[in-house]
Amino acid sequence: MIYKTDYHIHTTYSDGRDGPEACVAAAVKAGLREVGFSDHITPLDQKQKWCMEYDMLPGYTEHILRLKKEHPEIAIRLGIELDYVPGKEKITEKIINGFPFDFIIGSVHYMGNETVDLGPEFYIGKNISMIYENYFNMVCEAASTGFFDIIGHPDLVRIHRFMPDNDITQLYTMMASSFEIHDVAFEVNTNGRNKPLHDFYPDRKYLPLFAGHGVPVCVNSDAHSPERIGQFFDEAYELLKRSGYSEMAVFKNRERYMIPF
Repeated sequence: MIYKTDYHIHTTYSDGRDGPEACVAAAVKAGLREVGFSDHITPLDQKQKWCMEYDMLPGYTEHILRLKKEHPEIAIRLGIELDYVPGKEKITEKIINGFPFDFIIGSVHYMGNETVDLGPEFYIGKNISMIYENYFNMVCEAASTGFFDIIGHPDLVRIHRFMPDNDITQLYTMMASSFEIHDVAFEVNTNGRNKPLHDFYPDRKYLPLFAGHGVPVCVNSDAHSPERIGQFFDEAYELLKRSGYSEMAVFKNRERYMIPF
């Protein structure tokens, strides 16, 4: 039996639809061995309605640590999903170092002042090849910082199905090499199936490339409601096996361990 974990879960502390208790119950029902909370937070100065504020972190941390004690039937991990924003390294370090996280998911949502995932308007009338090149470069920058344990939805730029006309294999090769060099894991994010993309992140055809570089992987749902926790996991694990993977990354106290599956 596969040792299933889900480290990418959002609650009402950010843009999730239910509280941590409901998520723990759903994780147990889904047969998970570990569940990790990773509510959104950003180092940007302006408030974002889909992110926690910094002053919410103590209460969030206390809440998840309490659940750890109350639910011995499942391992509960404390994490966050933290935006990578160039130039915001000091506040990023303050967030990371101020709390006893088990893991940090680093994600690239912003390109300049806009996010790539909220609507197709971001892409209309623009050079899609240039957007992809800039986005992949930012993801590689994020990996190089050492801030993050997992890179979240590493090709989120695919979300609205705008694709370059040219071959972008070299971008995925660059990404896999960067993850290998900087010893960071990535996720197969199953929530892409619920988006206009209708598929996982990253693009499944490049998973053998990541396996060939020995990049650690985990499967995450990016659930924003309890019923999506562990969603499409059997398909994701089978896909990873066919791509050359035989073990998965798990996390505790910012340390990564590998477990066969």
